[in-house]
Amino acid sequence: MSDLNSDTKKRLQLEIVPQRLLKPETAQVLLNAILDLDGIVRLFIHGPRLPGTVPYGPAKGTPLTHDARRLIEIEGNTMELMVSVGSIRLEVTDADVKEQVYEICKELLPFPFEFREGNFMLTRQTVSGYARFGPNQDPLMIGLTDPKGKLKDQVYILKKE
Repeated sequence: MSDLNSDTKKRLQLEIVPQRLLKPETAQVLLNAILDLDGIVRLFIHGPRLPGTVPYGPAKGTPLTHDARRLIEIEGNTMELMVSVGSIRLEVTDADVKEQVYEICKELLPFPFEFREGNFMLTRQTVSGYARFGPNQDPLMIGLTDPKGKLKDQVYILKKE
């Protein structure tokens, strides 16, 4: 596992924070353009949750329709968008890919956005992650899921190598 950790430290982690929440159509176009690049290791979207049912109150359990909760197609896979896209965090192999991602954002986002480099994803397993997934957890899944949540509801695996 130490080999994988040293490998992830060589990668760059980026965060794209648009000034507005992205519409599903814009998110679909942006994600597809980014994922077409070689050198994207992992990516996740972050934002406010879009519940499928009313979570509390007198109408608890009633189906809830929201315009932003719809099916989008990413890399030929159809998936339900369960969050309003507020930010996109990704891990790339090198600075060339970082520049390509920035150019795609400049081209496709018609409003201001922040483009940051830093540490946004875990690179080592936490205690709760170890308790839930064991010592042999896939290193690409570290930090992408809530240990208390259901994996199938949180993660879509698009490319398998």
